Formats: sequence, C-alpha cells, structure tokens
Amino acid sequence: MTPQTSIDAARLDLILNELRLPAIRQFWPQFAQRADKEGWPAARLLAALAEHELAERDRRRIERHLTEARLPPSKTIDNFDFDAVPMISKAQIMALCSGDTWLTSSANLIMFGPPGGGKSHLAAAIGLALVERGWRVLFSRTSDLVQKLQIARRELALEAAINRLDRYHLLILDDLAYVTKDQAETAVLFELISARYERKSILITANQPFAEWNKVFPDPAMTLAAVDRLVHHATILEMNVESYRRRAALERKRKSGRPPARMTPHERDLVASDNQTST
Repeated sequence: MTPQTSIDAARLDLILNELRLPAIRQFWPQFAQRADKEGWPAARLLAALAEHELAERDRRRIERHLTEARLPPSKTIDNFDFDAVPMISKAQIMALCSGDTWLTSSANLIMFGPPGGGKSHLAAAIGLALVERGWRVLFSRTSDLVQKLQIARRELALEAAINRLDRYHLLILDDLAYVTKDQAETAVLFELISARYERKSILITANQPFAEWNKVFPDPAMTLAAVDRLVHHATILEMNVESYRRRAALERKRKSGRPPARMTPHERDLVASDNQTST
C-alpha cells in the first residue's frame, strides 16, 4: 500500500464514521480487494457495499427489537407441538406470523385454554416470528404490565405510559386470569384496551372464556365493554387440551419407572390425578 493509498484509506475511514456507515467502514477493504481482483466496475462495488450496509442495519434493528420484546427464550414455531393441539391449524398460525393481514388493520388475537396447553408458547413464538419480519412486539405477563400502569397512574403519568406502548405493533398480554379482581388494576387494564382499540393490536392468552371474565373485571359493564372492543376485530383460538406440562411429567415418570416412594410430591399428584381420570 502506497503512502497516498494509506492516507486515502484513513480519510475514508473518518468519512464513513462521520456518515455513520459502520458496516461499509468495516468491510470496504475486503470488498475493494475483491473488486480489484475481479475487475468490478465502480457501480457494482458501490451497490455491494450499500446492500451490505442495509443488511447489517436490518440485523441490528432486529436484535434491538428482540431485546425490547422480552420474549421468553426458546419458544419458536418449530418447537411448538401442533400434534398436541389438533384444533390449531399450522397454516393459520404461519399466516398470522407474517402480520400483514391483521397487524396492518390493528386486529387482535385471543387464545383460550387451560393452563399448560401451550398458549404462552404459541403467543411467544408468533411474537418472535413477527419481530424477525420487522414488527415491534412487547411480551408481558398481564399482571406485571398492569402494576407498571398503576404506578404511572399514581404519578399522574398513565396517558404518557400508554402512549409509549404505541411504538409496539403488537402487545402480548399473557395470563389475563392472574390480574386480581381489584378496581384499580382492572381500570388501567380497561384503559389500555380502550386506547389500543382499532389503533394497535393486542394478543391475549386467558384460561377462562369470555363468560368468566367477570372474575377479572368486577364491573359487569366494564367486562362487556372490554370484550366488545377486543373481539370486534379479532381471531379467536381455542386450545382446550390437556396440560402439556402434566403430560410431560407423566411421560418422564413412565420412562424412568420410578417407584412411588421415590417420586416427587408433584409427580405423585399428577399420577394420582391421571389414575382418577382413567377410572
């Protein structure tokens, strides 16, 4: 490398840093070397560098969005057991993972089913797929988010807190049932649902069907209004299957052949429950 080439390279490094083009700054020497070797025209070299910069920006953006989404780890579409939930269509779930047909219209997705049936796994897996496609998602236990909104209300900042959630195309509220039947908690939950109505999407997982949501909202009128807003533009998935965690524990016990005396209390409870079901 000649002295002039070294000066030009150093100057280019400063310019690319000033222009905030970190990928081009890092990789241009390799691209330039290949271009010299293969005789690329200038336009091809510039296009290759620009495409690489765009790809790196997309990758970094997805990494940031994955961090902020707070999705539970290892919950993907690939490791979801669709055979265990036969009423759920994999084709329908894959369509939901694109987000184009429902997030663009601010529609909702509601999943019902008993504990352990895979609702949280499927919700997180859909969330992950959406983030990978460029959508912004936030996953939260409903009770945790409600508590944060209550704090904001006490600080007279509830509206601002709800507005900050607008940056997410999808808000996943997991385990709606665990919100306590308290007027303050359910009031901020209702305000959140109302604020996002026909503006931004919500995905809710719940153990109880709508008929039992009076266990969450103490005011019947509030219950009706919340359900009305959620279902107006919604896809509803019913996952009424036996608990996956329960099946897994029974299968582990069966494979190990562990005698009852050496089983954990939880395993004994599962086996006792299974025996009662069989009789």
